[in-house]
Formats: sequence, structure tokens, C-alpha cells
Amino acid sequence: MALSISSLTSSLSSLSFSSQISRNPSSISIPQPPKTLPISLSSKSTRSLSISATVAAPVETEPVENLKKLVKSRLPGGFAAQTIIGTGRRKCAIARVVLQEGTGKFIINYRDAKEYLQGNPLWLQYIKVPLLTLGYETSYDVFVKAHGGGLSGQAQAISLGIARALLKVSADHRSPLKKEGLLTRDSRVVERKKVGLKKARKAPQFSKR
Repeated sequence: MALSISSLTSSLSSLSFSSQISRNPSSISIPQPPKTLPISLSSKSTRSLSISATVAAPVETEPVENLKKLVKSRLPGGFAAQTIIGTGRRKCAIARVVLQEGTGKFIINYRDAKEYLQGNPLWLQYIKVPLLTLGYETSYDVFVKAHGGGLSGQAQAISLGIARALLKVSADHRSPLKKEGLLTRDSRVVERKKVGLKKARKAPQFSKR
């Protein structure tokens, strides 16, 4: 037993502790981090971000007063006194169309067609199809009075009105216009709501109890 205790004491005395632990066992010294950290920023790392935005200029449209004077000068006596005139209808929209020899202007309710139809390419295509079919896109000026419905219905009503007015230019225009379906009045309208239903056909959800 004495031999084992002496061997333990010799092994403990041979152990060496690091200098970071103090002799006082109750206090432990912890190295403090440096208060200031040297940071070097090179001028190349900083970059300036520049953003440039361009605002599109609004489309210059002719004043309504000038267009009214133009229409009155071109159509003496009003729409009813003209010879090349056609009436088109679609849904609740009605359009009276007058054709005159010109350069291809479209004036709807004393406003330019692109402005009136809000630049919608589909609606603008509707009103140009009859003239494009016959190759008259730059041969006639179109003057329109439209009311009722929305812009989509009015655009399709104008298309029918132009096609009917072109028949008064020449009876030979009937065949190509009819072949493209431009002389057919689209009779589809919104179906009325029914009593007890939410819409024309839609019924409320069924409840057994």
C-alpha cells in the first residue's frame, strides 16, 4: 500500500501545468480580446451605384376642339346627311360610321381612335379589318359616333358599320366581306338573371338540411 501511495505522489509531482492558469485556484485569467480591430478599406472595394430612369413622354393627341372642327368641316349637315354611312351593333353598343376619301384617319366621338380605344391592339384590329380585307386602309377616313356598351362592344359595332358602309361604295365588296364574316351581326348578348338563381344559370349551393 505504501508503494502505491509513493508512486502516486511521484507522478503528481512530475505533472507541469501551463502558465495561463494562476496559482490561486479561485481565479482564472482569460485573455481579453483587443479593443480596436485594425480594418483597412481600400478605395477599390467601395463602388457607387447609379440608377437612371427615363419616363416615356405622353403621346401627343390632337385637341378635341380641333377634331370637332375637322369633323364638322368634313361632314356638312352631320352624319345623317352623308351618303356612305353604315350602322353597326354589338351587345348594347351602337355605332354610326361615315366613310370619306382620305388617308386612313379614324375619329371616334371626336377623339383619335388610338386614344379612344386606350391603345388596345385587339380593339384597334377590329376596326381595321374591313378596310384591310379590301385593301382600303389608306384610302378612306372613318368618322364614328358610338354609344352604349363598353369599348369592346363598340369596336365590334364599328367593324360591322364600316363593312356595311363599304357595301354602298360598291356592291362587289359583298363577296370578300361576307367570306370573312364581317357582314354578320353577332346576336350574342348577356343572358338575363333568373329568379332564385345567383346568375343566369348558376344556382345556390344545395343543402340537404
